[in-house]
Amino acid sequence: MTRVEEFEELRSLLFAIAYRILGSVSEAEDAVQETWLRYDASATQPTSTKAYLSAVVTRVSIDVLRSARVRREQYPGNWFPEPLVTDPYADPARSAELADSVSMAALLLLEQLTPLERAVFVLREVFAFDFREIATAVGRSEAACRQLAVRARRHMDEGRPRFEADRRERDELAARFFDALREGDVDGLLELLAADVQMIGDSGGKAPQWGKGVVGAANVARVLRSIFPPFVAIGGTLEPHTVNGQPGAILRDRDDKVINTWTLEVLDGRIQAIRTVLNPDKLGHVGPVADAWALLREANRVRRPTD
Repeated sequence: MTRVEEFEELRSLLFAIAYRILGSVSEAEDAVQETWLRYDASATQPTSTKAYLSAVVTRVSIDVLRSARVRREQYPGNWFPEPLVTDPYADPARSAELADSVSMAALLLLEQLTPLERAVFVLREVFAFDFREIATAVGRSEAACRQLAVRARRHMDEGRPRFEADRRERDELAARFFDALREGDVDGLLELLAADVQMIGDSGGKAPQWGKGVVGAANVARVLRSIFPPFVAIGGTLEPHTVNGQPGAILRDRDDKVINTWTLEVLDGRIQAIRTVLNPDKLGHVGPVADAWALLREANRVRRPTD
């Protein structure tokens, strides 16, 4: 097997590691490409290509994350990970676990870890690397990696909800939510939204959004009822789609360009959060991106006074 073939066989794994460390599709793809360049330039053949490439992509991702954290601290408004609509890393035996590890909620918790803690957690808890491999990947002793893993796991456990919905329940509730939205059924929406539900957007200051967010079932239902009919009237479509391993949707304009993505966080039989990514810089990998400002102006022209 050639080096190119070896690398291509492991590409999806390398991307999966990098995305979970970085929370960015574009940065993860760049990290994988840099890993290939280093592998191609190396004069020696590693004993384990998987271990070698995983270590390289981890180190590259840690370096990228350290610089990215400064930018994210200065980011205007809410920062969300770039939406992942297709996860190329397929492992049927662990599909649910892998999907949960890229959920918006999980990635936002990972954002609160240090780069080293995040890398160790991803390698250990998601991909089950042993501590010898992790120590090589992050350049720390096995003992130090065990301590990093304990701290990271404690923080993640503290931030996770006590009871999580199963996948079937989430999908069924999401389908009912989208049906109620299409039908303008406010009562149906209220039945599905948690009392303290949050609707939060990441626009990066480059697309319209709802200020700092909308909180409360009645407020969220009112906003949804206000924006969806004009959206449909100008040719917009809502395409239910798994986003970051969770029920969600891709919203498109009449020309099939991407406006934004939604993810629904479902707990205790209710939707607890609706997270939307509107920043056009984060949507290019999903498809051609629409001009959200122009669409908003058009929607406002057709909005009925009673909406």
